[in-house]
Amino acid sequence: QVQLVESGGGLMQVGDSLRLSCAASGRTFIANAKAWFRQAPGKEREFVAAIDWSGGTTAYADSVKGRFIISRDNPKNTLFLQMNSLKPEDTAIYYCASSRYIVPRVEASGYDYWGQGTQVTVSS
Repeated sequence: QVQLVESGGGLMQVGDSLRLSCAASGRTFIANAKAWFRQAPGKEREFVAAIDWSGGTTAYADSVKGRFIISRDNPKNTLFLQMNSLKPEDTAIYYCASSRYIVPRVEASGYDYWGQGTQVTVSS
């Protein structure tokens, strides 16, 4: 089993920056892809960003491309999401996820383990 715990969410203003963290524990495997998803009220969970084990391959949703940066610190088993130029539409619960695959996936079905989520609210 892999346990994932997100942190760093909060109430922000438009244009602010925020960094989310996701600490992994348990039977973690470095050579696997990880990702961030989010779910806004009344909407389905959507892909935000993904990264391979080395950090050399990343993928982003069009809505966050150029504003968000995903990264990871493998020795510390931690995943990050740097969120810049926040917008009200970024308001959601953000979840980190760990995959059985090495190549990052954009679909939720490609991820086996999920955190509980951290709330990000962007006020205008």
